[in-house]
Amino acid sequence: MISCKNLVKEFKSVQALKNVNFNIEGNGCFGFLGGNGAGKTTTIRILTGLAIPTRGEVKVLGYDIVKDKEKILKSISYLPQHPSFYDYMTGEKWMHFIGELYGFDKRLIKERTEELLKKCGIWDARNRQIGGYSGGMKQRLGLAQSLINKPKLLFLDEPVSALDPIGRHEVLTLLLELKKEMVIFMSSHILEDVEKIADEIIIIDKGEIILSSTIEDLKASYTHPIISFELLAPVENLSSVLKNENWIVSIQEVSNHYKINVKDIDIAKIHLPKVLHNAGAIITNYQIESSSLEDIFLRLVN
Repeated sequence: MISCKNLVKEFKSVQALKNVNFNIEGNGCFGFLGGNGAGKTTTIRILTGLAIPTRGEVKVLGYDIVKDKEKILKSISYLPQHPSFYDYMTGEKWMHFIGELYGFDKRLIKERTEELLKKCGIWDARNRQIGGYSGGMKQRLGLAQSLINKPKLLFLDEPVSALDPIGRHEVLTLLLELKKEMVIFMSSHILEDVEKIADEIIIIDKGEIILSSTIEDLKASYTHPIISFELLAPVENLSSVLKNENWIVSIQEVSNHYKINVKDIDIAKIHLPKVLHNAGAIITNYQIESSSLEDIFLRLVN
């Protein structure tokens, strides 16, 4: 479905992508993760034919994205983070407009419009002008638009960032159904959502792929027990003291709240209270957790 070999993208003196390599086969949801400026959007723009690679080979649906772009475009869709519309149109008129661009007949356009606006939860607003839609409603309309051609490959760039918790849940439930019949390639900063629906994860950092793995293999390889605790007051140089303990894998510190990954939870239970007591720390909250996708991501990128 997607093949990238030694993909490079340069902007003047900046190398945004550095020999990116990954392959995607079969249906499912693939989470594409990375911080701001990591190269996520640049990669998606190349995969959708909106940007030209500087070097390397990129194939989508078996075709070269540069040489055979016209053979690809009708079978893929792309929903950017901030979709644009003609605000004077109604939601229904917009969907009809998009259907006409694809060359669909009026009967099919009408059927797909009703089906998708209902599926995406904005059928009741179909006769309202898009300029009066909320950010979440526009995101739902963008998703409906991206599905009108029944794509084999759907690219989503931050698809739920503008939605409230109820809207996020509804869209994620929809994506869980859609991934059974197509490939969904989704970038997102909301790692909790990616963890719920993704089958595989690709992590990019500073233009380079640092990990490509199934969710199961990722957790099996990188999951460590976590101890989370909060202190009554800051303790000077506590992180430095903790880093000297060989049973600690990594430390996250935010104000008086600490989250540490440990190699052996039994050893940690014995030694951590002693270390904190000797450092003069007073614990107000203490709990044991397991690694989430966000914990693994932060550890890998940092």
